[in-house]
Amino acid sequence: MRLILIRHGQTPSNVIGALDTGRPGPGLTSLGALQAAAIPAALADEAIDAIYISPLTRTGLTAAPLAAARGLTPEVVEGLEEISAGRWEMRSDREAVQAYVGAARRWLTGDVEFAIEGGESGTQFFDRYDAAIARVARENVDGAAVVVSHGAAIRVWAAARVGGVDLEDAVHWRLYNTGMCMLDGDPDAGWRLIRWQQEPLGGLD
Repeated sequence: MRLILIRHGQTPSNVIGALDTGRPGPGLTSLGALQAAAIPAALADEAIDAIYISPLTRTGLTAAPLAAARGLTPEVVEGLEEISAGRWEMRSDREAVQAYVGAARRWLTGDVEFAIEGGESGTQFFDRYDAAIARVARENVDGAAVVVSHGAAIRVWAAARVGGVDLEDAVHWRLYNTGMCMLDGDPDAGWRLIRWQQEPLGGLD
């Protein structure tokens, strides 16, 4: 199958750099709405059979223009939400951001039992994200699906699950709002990276 992972559009918390991972989360800024509106044209040449979103509000708002353009109804899937910031929730200071990013780096170098205080461990994150992606794959065996999810979650999961990725390089991957990771494969055979677009689809940043 083809799996297209897209980060949600810009939110007010993104503007101030806050680690905002709680439910239901904020909506989109005016720029975020424009970013979402640019997605259908950016993906005009891609076959899309289904659209999935996380339980957080911003993913549904981001997916809405594409869903309307394709006549599809986005499905909410538990497990696709952002990596929990735990004690660092809604903080934007250097200490908080470094601790959050540092946890992901530890997971990618094998320390998956390490947990963000008040949040989740690498094992917990990978278990729930893997399960969510496995559902998407089961429902689109010979098709293509868009998953609108979250920046850290997409980066960390893709770095760990895509074949042939240099993890030392992957920890530095960036994914701006409405950036995209396009993969081919499935959970059993593995995933192959087709395209990593860190810039927003449609170029609105």
